[in-house]
Amino acid sequence: MGSAGGRNASTPFKLDHWLSKARFATPPILYDLAASTGPKWTVRELLALGEGASLDDTILGYSSPEGSRPLRDAIGAFLGVDPDWVVITLGASEAFSILLCTAARTGANVVLPHPGYPAFDPVAGVWGLDVRHVRLSREHGFRQRAEDVLKAVDDRTAVALVNTPQNPAGTVMPREEIETLAAALHRKGASLIVDEVYHPLYFGEQQVSAAAIPNVNVMGDMSKALSLAGLRLGWLVERDPKRREQMIDARGYFTISSSPLLERLAVHAFANREVLLSRLHAVASENLAVLSDFMERASDVLGWAGPEGGTVCFPWFLDGRDSRPFCEALAANGVPVAPGDCFGKPEHMRLGFALLKREKFFEGLAIFERVLREQ
Repeated sequence: MGSAGGRNASTPFKLDHWLSKARFATPPILYDLAASTGPKWTVRELLALGEGASLDDTILGYSSPEGSRPLRDAIGAFLGVDPDWVVITLGASEAFSILLCTAARTGANVVLPHPGYPAFDPVAGVWGLDVRHVRLSREHGFRQRAEDVLKAVDDRTAVALVNTPQNPAGTVMPREEIETLAAALHRKGASLIVDEVYHPLYFGEQQVSAAAIPNVNVMGDMSKALSLAGLRLGWLVERDPKRREQMIDARGYFTISSSPLLERLAVHAFANREVLLSRLHAVASENLAVLSDFMERASDVLGWAGPEGGTVCFPWFLDGRDSRPFCEALAANGVPVAPGDCFGKPEHMRLGFALLKREKFFEGLAIFERVLREQ
């Protein structure tokens, strides 16, 4: 199953370094296929939704460490849980850190998927947790299965994590399987984190949030499914009042509170979430159809598992070559995708398909195909 391999907060964050080149390039990148987010919104566009909104009377002080009541009410309604269970965080990254901080104990470990979001392992190391990996295989379509997670659990496991829809592979763990896993972990004295940042973007059967399942801490954010990464807001869900107070205390130590200005924007976004989610689903679905056609044409060179949800997929070179030279050549032609070595899988690459409108996405894929055939 493996360990963290010595990775910690001083380990270079390859993915973030790569993405920053695309985000802040001059002139701006026209065909960003590295991004894992959806179509962009301006503040003007967001405030104009519904009956419109104004921020003029927002007091620029501190918010409460657990987050404003209106925002927790909105997230509780979104997830179908008591809003008192919700704690607002500085993105899903702070939610993850809080959950590991409050779960950590001497000699304990955490079970994480591999490949998975590259920040998970180093953050676990910061909190003194050993890492055991669930190896997601191409043979099983990168599926996270309860039986595989449980095989990685031992008597020192404090917490396990599943990410659904999964980053980078786009697979979905059905709610019934999550329930089975959460119950089995409870019997072993461990808890389950369900990373739901892409919920509810599914391309097949729709899934209900896992937030109401016993022995589950859900974490989510405004960045992915709601396409508002610039708000830097996330949340975690904890039903037990004592544990929730510990998490709120941790949040107070870490960042004190969120910005009340951004929380007001988030409340307005949730009031109009169907518009945001519909736009994302339309863009992602149209582009996924285009991408599927492209992957069929490129099937002599690339393999892939079509995503079941989320905004990313994880194709690979059939001959096993390192994808970084190709990704560098592609970026030089104005079409960045994320090299697989950012995820510990050099022969892969992560491709995002929900940021660009169909025309731009099609143009970017055309460049991708040309560079692919030139390599």
